[in-house]
Amino acid sequence: MNLYDLSAPAKLNLFLHITGRRADGYHLLQSVFMLIDWCDTLNLALRHDGIISREDLGTRLPPDDLIVRAARALQQASGTSLGAHIGVEKQLPMQAGLGGGSSDAATCLLGLNRLWGLNWSVTQLSRIGLSLGADVPFFLCGHNAWVEGIGEHITPLRGNQGLPPARFVVVKPGQGVETACIFRSPHLKRDTVAATITGFAANPYGFGHNDLQSVAQSTCPEIGSALDWLGSQGLQGRMTGSGSAVFAQCALPQQLEALPVGWQARQCSNLDVHPLVGWASSDV
Repeated sequence: MNLYDLSAPAKLNLFLHITGRRADGYHLLQSVFMLIDWCDTLNLALRHDGIISREDLGTRLPPDDLIVRAARALQQASGTSLGAHIGVEKQLPMQAGLGGGSSDAATCLLGLNRLWGLNWSVTQLSRIGLSLGADVPFFLCGHNAWVEGIGEHITPLRGNQGLPPARFVVVKPGQGVETACIFRSPHLKRDTVAATITGFAANPYGFGHNDLQSVAQSTCPEIGSALDWLGSQGLQGRMTGSGSAVFAQCALPQQLEALPVGWQARQCSNLDVHPLVGWASSDV
Protein backbone atom coordinates (compact mmCIF):
# COMPACT_ATOMS: atom_id res chain seq x y z
CA MET A 1 0.00 0.00 0.00
CA ASN A 2 1.32 3.47 -0.85
CA LEU A 3 -1.47 5.63 0.63
CA TYR A 4 -2.32 6.19 4.30
CA ASP A 5 -4.91 8.23 6.26
CA LEU A 6 -3.38 8.69 9.70
CA SER A 7 -4.58 10.25 12.96
CA ALA A 8 -2.52 12.75 14.95
CA PRO A 9 -4.13 12.99 18.42
CA ALA A 10 -3.91 15.91 20.83
CA LYS A 11 -2.59 15.66 24.36
CA LEU A 12 -3.55 17.17 27.69
CA ASN A 13 -1.08 17.99 30.44
CA LEU A 14 -2.80 16.61 33.54
CA PHE A 15 -0.37 18.77 35.53
CA LEU A 16 2.76 20.73 34.64
CA HIS A 17 5.39 21.63 37.24
CA ILE A 18 8.56 23.61 36.56
CA THR A 19 11.23 22.25 38.91
CA GLY A 20 14.28 24.22 37.77
CA ARG A 21 16.24 25.69 34.90
CA ARG A 22 19.42 24.50 33.20
CA ALA A 23 22.46 26.67 32.61
CA ASP A 24 21.53 26.88 28.91
CA GLY A 25 18.15 28.40 29.78
CA TYR A 26 15.97 25.34 29.14
CA HIS A 27 13.37 24.71 31.81
CA LEU A 28 13.14 21.43 33.71
CA LEU A 29 9.62 20.13 34.05
CA GLN A 30 7.49 17.30 35.34
CA SER A 31 4.20 16.48 33.70
CA VAL A 32 1.87 13.70 32.65
CA PHE A 33 0.96 13.82 28.97
CA MET A 34 -2.33 12.13 28.14
CA LEU A 35 -3.58 11.37 24.62
CA ILE A 36 -7.16 12.31 23.73
CA ASP A 37 -9.39 11.48 20.77
CA TRP A 38 -9.36 14.97 19.22
CA CYS A 39 -7.18 14.52 16.15
CA ASP A 40 -5.76 16.01 12.98
CA THR A 41 -5.56 13.71 9.96
CA LEU A 42 -2.57 13.31 7.65
CA ASN A 43 -3.04 11.73 4.20
CA LEU A 44 0.29 10.31 2.97
CA ALA A 45 0.86 9.21 -0.63
CA LEU A 46 4.13 7.84 -1.98
CA ARG A 47 6.11 9.85 -4.53
CA HIS A 48 8.94 8.25 -6.49
CA ASP A 49 10.53 11.55 -7.55
CA GLY A 50 11.93 12.43 -4.11
CA ILE A 51 9.74 15.55 -3.74
CA ILE A 52 8.04 16.40 -0.43
CA SER A 53 4.78 18.23 -1.17
CA ARG A 54 1.99 19.31 1.17
CA GLU A 55 -1.67 20.15 0.57
CA ASP A 56 -3.74 21.98 3.19
CA LEU A 57 -7.21 20.43 3.29
CA GLY A 58 -8.80 23.22 5.29
CA THR A 59 -6.76 25.42 7.65
CA ARG A 60 -3.90 27.13 5.86
CA LEU A 61 -0.51 26.27 7.41
CA PRO A 62 2.89 28.00 7.15
CA PRO A 63 4.90 26.75 4.13
CA ASP A 64 7.71 25.25 6.23
CA ASP A 65 5.75 23.85 9.16
CA LEU A 66 6.76 20.96 11.43
CA ILE A 67 5.20 18.39 9.10
CA VAL A 68 7.35 19.40 6.14
CA ARG A 69 10.43 19.79 8.35
CA ALA A 70 9.88 16.31 9.82
CA ALA A 71 9.53 14.74 6.37
CA ARG A 72 12.66 16.43 5.05
CA ALA A 73 14.67 15.56 8.16
CA LEU A 74 13.75 11.86 7.91
CA GLN A 75 14.40 11.84 4.18
CA GLN A 76 17.86 13.33 4.66
CA ALA A 77 18.77 11.17 7.67
CA SER A 78 17.67 7.93 6.01
CA GLY A 79 19.11 8.69 2.59
CA THR A 80 15.96 7.48 0.84
CA SER A 81 15.30 8.58 -2.73
CA LEU A 82 11.53 8.45 -2.16
CA GLY A 83 9.25 11.40 -1.52
CA ALA A 84 5.68 11.94 -0.36
CA HIS A 85 2.60 14.06 -0.89
CA ILE A 86 1.05 15.00 2.47
CA GLY A 87 -2.52 16.21 2.80
CA VAL A 88 -3.33 17.83 6.16
CA GLU A 89 -6.86 17.95 7.60
CA LYS A 90 -6.33 20.32 10.52
CA GLN A 91 -8.88 19.99 13.34
CA LEU A 92 -6.76 20.87 16.37
CA PRO A 93 -6.54 24.57 17.22
CA MET A 94 -3.12 26.20 17.21
CA GLN A 95 -1.51 28.04 20.16
CA ALA A 96 -3.64 25.89 22.45
CA GLY A 97 -1.20 23.76 24.47
CA LEU A 98 -2.68 20.62 22.89
CA GLY A 99 0.51 19.63 21.06
CA GLY A 100 -1.08 19.68 17.61
CA GLY A 101 2.04 20.65 15.66
CA SER A 102 4.22 18.14 17.51
CA SER A 103 1.63 15.40 17.07
CA ASP A 104 1.43 16.11 13.33
CA ALA A 105 5.23 15.87 13.08
CA ALA A 106 5.26 12.55 14.97
CA THR A 107 2.49 11.07 12.82
CA CYS A 108 4.39 12.21 9.73
CA LEU A 109 7.56 10.46 10.93
CA LEU A 110 5.72 7.26 11.82
CA GLY A 111 3.78 7.22 8.57
CA LEU A 112 6.81 7.87 6.38
CA ASN A 113 8.77 5.26 8.32
CA ARG A 114 6.30 2.69 7.01
CA LEU A 115 5.55 4.30 3.63
CA TRP A 116 9.25 4.40 2.77
CA GLY A 117 9.96 0.93 4.24
CA LEU A 118 12.65 2.28 6.59
CA ASN A 119 11.83 0.13 9.65
CA TRP A 120 13.42 2.66 11.96
CA SER A 121 12.97 2.29 15.73
CA VAL A 122 11.18 4.70 18.06
CA THR A 123 14.61 5.63 19.43
CA GLN A 124 15.93 6.55 15.97
CA LEU A 125 12.82 8.57 15.11
CA SER A 126 12.91 10.32 18.49
CA ARG A 127 16.36 11.73 17.75
CA ILE A 128 14.84 13.54 14.80
CA GLY A 129 11.69 14.34 16.77
CA LEU A 130 13.52 16.06 19.62
CA SER A 131 15.29 18.33 17.11
CA LEU A 132 11.86 19.45 15.90
CA GLY A 133 10.19 20.03 19.27
CA ALA A 134 10.32 18.83 22.88
CA ASP A 135 6.87 17.19 22.68
CA VAL A 136 7.48 15.13 19.52
CA PRO A 137 9.20 12.16 21.25
CA PHE A 138 6.15 11.73 23.51
CA PHE A 139 3.83 11.26 20.54
CA LEU A 140 6.31 8.79 19.03
CA CYS A 141 6.44 6.66 22.19
CA GLY A 142 2.81 5.61 21.74
CA HIS A 143 1.62 5.72 25.37
CA ASN A 144 0.43 8.19 27.97
CA ALA A 145 3.53 9.11 29.91
CA TRP A 146 5.23 10.70 32.88
CA VAL A 147 7.55 13.29 31.32
CA GLU A 148 10.60 14.95 32.90
CA GLY A 149 13.73 16.93 32.03
CA ILE A 150 13.10 19.22 29.07
CA GLY A 151 10.65 16.66 27.75
CA GLU A 152 13.13 13.98 26.74
CA HIS A 153 12.77 11.65 29.75
CA ILE A 154 9.58 9.69 29.04
CA THR A 155 8.18 6.94 31.27
CA PRO A 156 5.15 5.23 29.68
CA LEU A 157 2.18 4.77 32.01
CA ARG A 158 0.72 1.35 31.33
CA GLY A 159 -0.37 -1.76 33.18
CA ASN A 160 -0.94 -0.95 36.84
CA GLN A 161 0.20 2.63 36.22
CA GLY A 162 -2.16 3.17 33.30
CA LEU A 163 -4.66 6.02 33.39
CA PRO A 164 -8.30 5.05 34.01
CA PRO A 165 -10.76 5.79 31.19
CA ALA A 166 -12.27 9.25 31.55
CA ARG A 167 -14.11 11.98 29.67
CA PHE A 168 -13.11 15.63 29.42
CA VAL A 169 -14.46 18.90 28.16
CA VAL A 170 -11.74 20.87 26.33
CA VAL A 171 -12.27 24.58 25.62
CA LYS A 172 -10.09 26.73 23.37
CA PRO A 173 -10.81 30.46 23.60
CA GLY A 174 -10.29 32.59 20.52
CA GLN A 175 -7.05 34.12 21.76
CA GLY A 176 -3.84 32.08 21.55
CA VAL A 177 -0.63 32.10 23.59
CA GLU A 178 3.00 32.15 22.46
CA THR A 179 4.81 29.48 24.49
CA ALA A 180 8.15 31.31 24.38
CA CYS A 181 6.61 34.40 25.99
CA ILE A 182 5.39 32.34 28.94
CA PHE A 183 8.78 30.75 29.58
CA ARG A 184 10.56 34.13 29.34
CA SER A 185 8.38 35.73 31.99
CA PRO A 186 10.21 36.79 35.18
CA HIS A 187 7.03 35.93 37.09
CA LEU A 188 7.09 32.24 36.15
CA LYS A 189 7.47 29.93 39.16
CA ARG A 190 10.51 27.73 38.53
CA ASP A 191 11.10 25.95 41.83
CA THR A 192 8.21 23.55 42.39
CA VAL A 193 9.23 20.57 44.53
CA ALA A 194 9.72 17.38 42.50
CA ALA A 195 6.77 14.99 42.52
CA THR A 196 6.65 11.20 42.23
CA ILE A 197 4.65 8.86 40.02
CA THR A 198 3.29 7.20 43.17
CA GLY A 199 1.96 10.51 44.45
CA PHE A 200 0.37 11.25 41.09
CA ALA A 201 -1.21 7.80 40.80
CA ALA A 202 -3.16 8.32 44.02
CA ASN A 203 -5.24 11.06 42.34
CA PRO A 204 -4.40 11.21 38.62
CA TYR A 205 -7.11 13.65 37.57
CA GLY A 206 -6.76 15.98 40.54
CA PHE A 207 -3.01 15.98 41.12
CA GLY A 208 -0.80 19.05 41.15
CA HIS A 209 -1.27 22.21 39.12
CA ASN A 210 0.05 24.01 36.05
CA ASP A 211 2.88 26.41 36.87
CA LEU A 212 2.39 28.22 33.55
CA GLN A 213 -1.26 29.05 34.15
CA SER A 214 -1.01 32.28 36.15
CA VAL A 215 1.50 33.82 33.74
CA ALA A 216 -0.55 32.71 30.74
CA GLN A 217 -3.73 34.18 32.23
CA SER A 218 -2.03 37.56 32.69
CA THR A 219 -1.04 37.46 29.00
CA CYS A 220 -4.34 36.02 27.77
CA PRO A 221 -7.35 37.04 29.91
CA GLU A 222 -9.61 34.75 27.86
CA ILE A 223 -8.03 31.78 29.69
CA GLY A 224 -9.63 33.00 32.90
CA SER A 225 -12.90 33.50 31.04
CA ALA A 226 -12.71 29.93 29.71
CA LEU A 227 -12.11 28.58 33.22
CA ASP A 228 -15.10 30.60 34.43
CA TRP A 229 -17.16 29.13 31.59
CA LEU A 230 -16.23 25.61 32.70
CA GLY A 231 -17.16 26.58 36.25
CA SER A 232 -20.59 27.70 35.01
CA GLN A 233 -21.06 24.12 33.75
CA GLY A 234 -20.24 22.80 37.23
CA LEU A 235 -16.75 21.71 36.14
CA GLN A 236 -13.36 22.39 37.76
CA GLY A 237 -10.89 23.32 35.03
CA ARG A 238 -7.20 23.94 34.53
CA MET A 239 -4.99 24.92 31.62
CA THR A 240 -3.12 22.43 29.46
CA GLY A 241 0.48 23.09 28.43
CA SER A 242 1.16 26.78 27.92
CA GLY A 243 -2.49 27.36 26.94
CA SER A 244 -4.74 28.82 25.88
CA ALA A 245 -6.92 25.67 25.98
CA VAL A 246 -8.38 24.58 29.31
CA PHE A 247 -10.03 21.31 30.28
CA ALA A 248 -12.05 19.60 32.98
CA GLN A 249 -12.98 16.02 33.70
CA CYS A 250 -16.68 15.27 33.35
CA ALA A 251 -18.43 12.16 34.61
CA LEU A 252 -21.10 12.09 31.89
CA PRO A 253 -21.64 13.68 28.48
CA GLN A 254 -22.41 17.36 29.04
CA GLN A 255 -25.08 19.56 27.47
CA LEU A 256 -22.80 22.54 26.98
CA GLU A 257 -24.01 26.12 26.96
CA ALA A 258 -23.32 28.33 23.96
CA LEU A 259 -19.74 29.50 23.57
CA PRO A 260 -18.53 33.02 22.89
CA VAL A 261 -17.85 33.74 19.22
CA GLY A 262 -14.50 32.35 18.09
CA TRP A 263 -14.21 29.74 20.86
CA GLN A 264 -14.13 25.98 20.37
CA ALA A 265 -15.25 23.25 22.77
CA ARG A 266 -15.11 19.50 22.41
CA GLN A 267 -16.00 16.56 24.63
CA CYS A 268 -13.18 14.03 24.48
CA SER A 269 -12.17 10.68 25.87
CA ASN A 270 -8.62 9.72 26.74
CA LEU A 271 -6.77 7.15 24.65
CA ASP A 272 -4.90 4.21 26.12
CA VAL A 273 -2.40 4.16 23.23
CA HIS A 274 -1.54 6.24 20.18
CA PRO A 275 -3.40 5.11 17.01
CA LEU A 276 -0.03 4.35 15.36
CA VAL A 277 1.58 2.46 18.23
CA GLY A 278 3.73 -0.26 16.73
CA TRP A 279 4.49 1.64 13.52
CA ALA A 280 8.13 1.84 14.63
CA SER A 281 10.04 -0.90 16.39
CA SER A 282 10.62 -0.45 20.11
CA ASP A 283 14.17 -1.82 20.12
CA VAL A 284 17.20 0.43 19.75
